[in-house]
Amino acid sequence: MPIRIVQLGSPRTRDEGARIGTVRRPPRGVPKAEFAKRDYYDVWFPNLAPSLETMKLGQAAETDAEWKAFTKKYRAEMATPEAQHALALLATLSAQTNFSVGCYCEDEARCHRAILRTLLADQGAVLKD
Repeated sequence: MPIRIVQLGSPRTRDEGARIGTVRRPPRGVPKAEFAKRDYYDVWFPNLAPSLETMKLGQAAETDAEWKAFTKKYRAEMATPEAQHALALLATLSAQTNFSVGCYCEDEARCHRAILRTLLADQGAVLKD
């Protein structure tokens, strides 16, 4: 029962399960009661989102060096005990239930969810390609 890594707001796939938003902020202009209905997320989990400062660094990254700096900073944030516990929890759940995690970014290659995919795999998570 793998974890799917998704773009929030994209149509849900069959058997996707609960969708977890690993974003710093809720979607703008969307009433809270409609987050799930509009395929954003069922549960907001900012614990695995980059900090505001790091998020801005990633959004501004235009070169490979800038993206590498973002990656290094986000990985450092995810190395904290709290983040490691959250990653371990999701990895454990991935063997027992369907769910997805995601972010709003259109291009996963330039989004923290690409790094999150690797971090979850490092914790032993079962991931859907």
